[in-house]
Amino acid sequence: MPRLPRPPLRRHARSRPDGIARVAEPDTPNVEVVEAEGLRWINIERPRSIDRVWLEEHFDFHPLDYEDVFSRNQRPKVDEYDGYLFVVLHFPVYDKRVNRLNAAEVDIFVGPDFVITLPNENLAPLQYLFDRVRSNEDAREDLFNKGAGYLLYKIVDACVDASFPMLRKMGLKLERLEESIFDEEANREIVRDLSNAKQEIINFRKIVRPQRTALKDLERTKRYVTGELDIYFDDINDASERVWDMLENFKEVIEGLETTNESVLSHRLNDVLRVLTAFSVIMLPMTLIASVWGMNVHVPGEGTVHAFWAILGLMLAVLVSMVLWFRRRGWL
Repeated sequence: MPRLPRPPLRRHARSRPDGIARVAEPDTPNVEVVEAEGLRWINIERPRSIDRVWLEEHFDFHPLDYEDVFSRNQRPKVDEYDGYLFVVLHFPVYDKRVNRLNAAEVDIFVGPDFVITLPNENLAPLQYLFDRVRSNEDAREDLFNKGAGYLLYKIVDACVDASFPMLRKMGLKLERLEESIFDEEANREIVRDLSNAKQEIINFRKIVRPQRTALKDLERTKRYVTGELDIYFDDINDASERVWDMLENFKEVIEGLETTNESVLSHRLNDVLRVLTAFSVIMLPMTLIASVWGMNVHVPGEGTVHAFWAILGLMLAVLVSMVLWFRRRGWL
């Protein structure tokens, strides 16, 4: 059985009059605390070993939960204990340094009077919400006076909603790719751009797919998600399903664009081959005429200038006739 978290939270930093405390000094745990209405929000970004020691000193969470926090590739899940919830969620983050979509993991402990968030990297919506409640007393009281379940809802909702601007940018990129497919100048880079867009969609789907089950489990949790909060967490599930539906649509779009691009490339290649074949066929009778009169035997008009010009005229007449006939047939 896991040990229950200790009700009091011992802080070495002195609380400020506005209820905000920050436990982060050089060579100390990077722990930020916001407190109001009997509720504490503790944020530890990129937790380290020293942060684990701090958590173990102040809370008695299950050892497996600590292993999950400091391990990699942990799947989204919701674990319910007698005295707290342990939630693992993943959210997409775009890394501009490598132009790649990565998954940011957020581990959350939820108790009767505390919420602990441990993102493994800077997550903009979570950090924005934390800075907002830290600097705005009205916002802090509005979020904290409804309990830990409501604060958990606002944190998860902000992180889920952050996916929609990324999806809108992805949709605009797909529209530009659709226009570029029929642009001959931009077509040289279209294959690589389609591959990058497809990889982004695949990475996004890898993040969202297992998350859907975790969010549904979170909605069914009754310890801190009470009946009055069901509608809020149901709204999060609706948003998650909208994200998944958009990704499904983008998946179909990118597959259609790849098929269209292959058809365009095949059509252009056929045009080139048709023109080359037509000219080869046009040149064939002229080559035959030149070969006959170039044989090392006696031929009519051999050694005369008039025969030379007559042969050139015949070859020109054949060329013009063949070109006109090919154009009439639509082969040129």
